Amino acid sequence: MKLRFFAPLMTVLVMLNACQDKEKMYNERSAADLYTQAETEYSKKDYVAAARTYDEIDRQHPGSEEAIDAQLKSAYAYYRGGKYNEALSQLETFMQLHPVHKELHYAMYLKGLVHYTQIPVVEKDQSSTRDALQSFGELITRFPNSSYVKDARLKIDLTQDHLAGREMTIGRFYSSKRMFIPAIARFQTVIHEYQKTNHVPEALHRLVEAYYAMGLTEEAQAVAAVLGHNFPGSRWYEDSYAVLKKGHLDPDYVRGSWLDKGLSYLRF
Repeated sequence: MKLRFFAPLMTVLVMLNACQDKEKMYNERSAADLYTQAETEYSKKDYVAAARTYDEIDRQHPGSEEAIDAQLKSAYAYYRGGKYNEALSQLETFMQLHPVHKELHYAMYLKGLVHYTQIPVVEKDQSSTRDALQSFGELITRFPNSSYVKDARLKIDLTQDHLAGREMTIGRFYSSKRMFIPAIARFQTVIHEYQKTNHVPEALHRLVEAYYAMGLTEEAQAVAAVLGHNFPGSRWYEDSYAVLKKGHLDPDYVRGSWLDKGLSYLRF
């Protein structure tokens, strides 16, 4: 009976030793060796392969300075390779494990950049756009002196302009269907939440159109007063002027109390 179990036992021991030898050989690669390989792969634009080699540094040498640096390198390589979920996962892990690391500001910026790169056209869901806005905003709040703040502010402006453009697209659609109440809500959103974008003059004009189409001529004149006061030389001012003139309303709507009424209609 003992002989019957001897051969399988020896087989198991041989396999176990082989696995241990293989693992030993596998772990013999130094961080410097792996780092050189990753850099070579990256230079050849094999970004995903480079990212996985950086990951190997972290796996084989956890906690080392090389491993910590490799986490960020891996995230950026995944980003360059279009593997955005992997990049975000790496960045989240880095920020959780190293909340006071000197490169935390860079990790936050890169997170925003990954989201920003995925911003879709205005007709599609804007989750990535809002995530980018939030990430860049957190960077500016926590690290106002970071070298990445200037670019983050620029991208915030572009992101807000993009979101305002989406609101305008939806608002125009509602107006074209004569669904003026939801259209007005969208135009109001642009005026209140995206005041620094170049969509505001058109949003004011579209409000004039919507109010006029609903027969709310006083509201139309009041909002036009705001438009005329803030953007007197714009094409939207001229278009609103034409709308009121066509309705035999006083186009000189900037004077008197119209401006105050306009501000009240706009909920300022």
